[in-house]
Amino acid sequence: QVQLVESGGGLVQVGGSLRLSCAASGSIFSIRAQGWYRQAPGKQRELVAHITSDGRTNYADSVKGRFTISRDNAKNTVYLQMNSLKPEDTAVYYCTAFANHYTYWGQGTQVTVSS
Repeated sequence: QVQLVESGGGLVQVGGSLRLSCAASGSIFSIRAQGWYRQAPGKQRELVAHITSDGRTNYADSVKGRFTISRDNAKNTVYLQMNSLKPEDTAVYYCTAFANHYTYWGQGTQVTVSS
């Protein structure tokens, strides 16, 4: 099993930045990919960014050029650097890990962008 703990959410003004962290523990060597999803009130959960074990990344069109996903293997941590934040980025952000044909989820962290 894989356990995920997110941190770094909070309240930020439009145009500001935040960095989310996701620390993984447990069967970390089985992780093949990790990602960040988000869910805004009344909306479906959506993929924000994704990184594979060999470092390939992909992003939702809405965050390309503003968000960057990265990984520190020594710390078993995945990051989401969010710049130029907009009110529509307000959501609960969830970290995920794909391992052993199963997707694990973190508990979520709230990001609120105020205008």
